Parts: sequence; structure tokens; C-alpha cells
Amino acid sequence: MNVMRPWCLTLFAASVACLAFSSVQAQPQTPSERMPRKLGMPRYAHIFVIIEENHTTDQIVPNKAAPNLTRFAQQFGYSWRFYAETHPSEPNYVAMLGGDTFGIKDDDAFWCKPKITDPDCPNADRLGYVDHTVTSPSLASQLSSHHLTWKGYFEDIPSPGSRAYRFPADAVPGKPAALYAAKHNGFMNFKDVQADTALAQKIVGFDALDRDLASGNVPNFAHIVPNQCNDMHGLSGANVPADCDVRNGLQLVSRGDAVAGKLVAEIMNAPFWSKPENSAIVITFDENDTEHAGGHSAGCCGSDPKDANNPGGGWIPTIIITNHGPRGLTELTPFNHYSLLRTIEDAFGIEQHLGRAADDAHKVLPMSALFYVRPADQ
Repeated sequence: MNVMRPWCLTLFAASVACLAFSSVQAQPQTPSERMPRKLGMPRYAHIFVIIEENHTTDQIVPNKAAPNLTRFAQQFGYSWRFYAETHPSEPNYVAMLGGDTFGIKDDDAFWCKPKITDPDCPNADRLGYVDHTVTSPSLASQLSSHHLTWKGYFEDIPSPGSRAYRFPADAVPGKPAALYAAKHNGFMNFKDVQADTALAQKIVGFDALDRDLASGNVPNFAHIVPNQCNDMHGLSGANVPADCDVRNGLQLVSRGDAVAGKLVAEIMNAPFWSKPENSAIVITFDENDTEHAGGHSAGCCGSDPKDANNPGGGWIPTIIITNHGPRGLTELTPFNHYSLLRTIEDAFGIEQHLGRAADDAHKVLPMSALFYVRPADQ
């Protein structure tokens, strides 16, 4: 595949920005090879979503500090106009799984309620504060009702099914505080997940991920979140290594890219990946870096700067790796986390879309071209 590098592409979102950077772009296909724009979604057996943190697209692809993500974007499927919903982290993780932010506007603990006195609920006295336990259905409940399996894999979670706000709570010998953070575990915000009697088998650590990949006994849907040193979020304070320090941007990106590359390699080397059934790996981010020059709070697909629940969380990179699908494809249709949720639902044969994932009026579209499988390969 030849690679074209456009000088500049114009993004229409909350504001219009012309961004001068080199992006990978698939060579135009001949008419006989061109995929139709309206594609049906093939059925998928497995979808693994890996979530990184707090970077704008042009900080990651292309970037010499992120060789793995840059290579994946070139070789597989790349959603170049992908957006988050809001800032900060937690509401985006909730949106990925529930189709809405449900009024959550902070990173407070999932058990927080208005006016509660709790050190893990520091914003509870703010006007408009909502209960952080969501009673609406989630992707987890949808999957279960369709007899499909799911797991959330969280690096450094203290124990399976843990309800901890962060771990370690304070720095301990050899480890900084808050490697695991519940604000990055959107499952725990949903009442149906909290009440799941099998939660300890579904909210698990990376040790379980290693075992499941080695055995090939993997869930239909996997949600994978590295710790805050390994997801490009970064930390500060005692025992924080240099390549996890929030001030060391390129080192932080390089560390996260290496971890993402390792995760992808482990998934692609697992027994299920080479089977005829369709499997995919999605690498996305929760939100962009608002302090970066290109880190404005842009959005798409119904986002509105005046909408407190969906103002736009910025331009973020999203890569789709499939075992039987497109190669070297850059998609320029605007998408967001709601589009991804809709796509996952479609890929698993779930007809009802949650919340804003069903927003046809604002063109929350499925990412069909990036999951397309030629009929002969299905």
C-alpha cells in the first residue's frame, strides 16, 4: 500500500481548525476494489477495546515516540476524525458503556451522591451534581441478556470485583499511589454491574487477561485499561518513575505505546485470533489533552458546547485492528464513543442502541467500513 500524506485537513466541530500535520491516508482504491459507503455490519465473535488517556490525535499519530500506534494506524483501520464527549475522564468511560454521560461532570467515586460528605466525593456540593450510580442499562447488561460474555481487565486493580476508589491509596515502597483508579472503570458506575453476583469473575486484573489469552477462553467483549503509568495518563508524587511523570510527555507516550504494542501482540498471538470467526481490537482514548495546542474541546455527532452533558471532549486517535477486515484504511467520517458503542452493539447482533448511540438525527453512525469483512472472508 502506498501512503499519501495530506498537508492539512479541516475538522468541523465545536470550532473549525486546520491542522498542519502528516496523517496516514489509504491510497484511493480502484472502482472494482472500492468498498461501498453503506456497509452492513458483519457479526463479530470478539471485540477487545484498549483505552489510553489524555492525548490529542496529532500527539500520537504520527509520532516517533509512538511507533506501535503509528504502525497500527498505517497497517489496519484508522478513524481520523474521532472525538470524545467531554472532560474529564469518568464521564467518557461511562459514555462508552451506557450511551450517555448521565450528568456526571467529574472524577468522583461511583458511589457519590449529591451533598454526600466523603473525601472521594469532593464535588458533591456543586450545583447540578448527580448520583454517580447510573440506573440505566449498560452494554454489560445488553451482552448478558443476549447470552454474550464480557470482562473488564484493569491493571493493578487490588482484587477481582474491587470497589476501591484508587489503589494503592497512598504511595508504597516501589509503587506510586493510584496506579488503579475507579474513574477509569466505567462499569462500576452502573447499578446493574454493581449488583452482578459474578462481578469478581468479570472485573479482573491483567493476571486474568494473561491466563484467558493463553487458554483462548476469552469473552465476547473485553474492556482493557492499563494503569495510570501505562495508559499515558501519568502520575506525580512519590515513587513515580521518570517515564510515568506527567511532565515528561514524550517518555509517557513512549511507555504507553510500548504497553499497547505488547497487549496487541498478546491478543493477536492468542489461539482465538487465527480462527475463521471475526475478532477486532479497538485502541481509543478517553479524551484529549486540553493543555495541548490542538486540545480544544471539539466533538461531533450531536455534541454542543452549550450541552453540559455532551460538549465535546476533543479530537482523539482511534485504531481498529481486525483479523479478517480492512488493511491500510483511513476513515474520515466523524465518529465518537457513541458511534463505537453503536458499532459494538451491531457487531454482536444487538438491535437496540443505548442512549445517544441511537441518535440518527445527529449522525451517530456505525463504524462499518472499519469492521467490514469481504463476503468471501466472513
